[in-house]
Amino acid sequence: MDTMRRLSLTMVTRKDGSPALAQHCTALKGRVCTAYADRPEGCRRYHCTLFSALAEGEVSLNEALSVVGEAHARIQAVEAVLPAPGADAPQAVLQRARREDLVENGGPLSDQSREMWTRAEDWLDRHFRGRQRRR
Repeated sequence: MDTMRRLSLTMVTRKDGSPALAQHCTALKGRVCTAYADRPEGCRRYHCTLFSALAEGEVSLNEALSVVGEAHARIQAVEAVLPAPGADAPQAVLQRARREDLVENGGPLSDQSREMWTRAEDWLDRHFRGRQRRR
């Protein structure tokens, strides 16, 4: 917790009362973690499904990089079909899509936007989130 406070990372409280980093992490600038050297222990321990597959030799580095590239392309495709973000919009594109899809925020999204969003979320679920799929 001290590290997270020192780095000015936004914290939230889970339903069980335990602390957690708010998502989209405020240390993430584009594709770079600005707190990487001092990142919290939970971040150090976390390995996405793709990293585990790479570490266990199930995929090559080139295959893993291709999967990452496709993830970025799918997220950029979602961003391209979303309305311009408002001042209070989430930084993360997929969080923005989720918010824009709500009726109280002008949703639902167009069929094209929803299709792009679903394709991106499905890709992330399959290759990165594993058991920690979106809720």
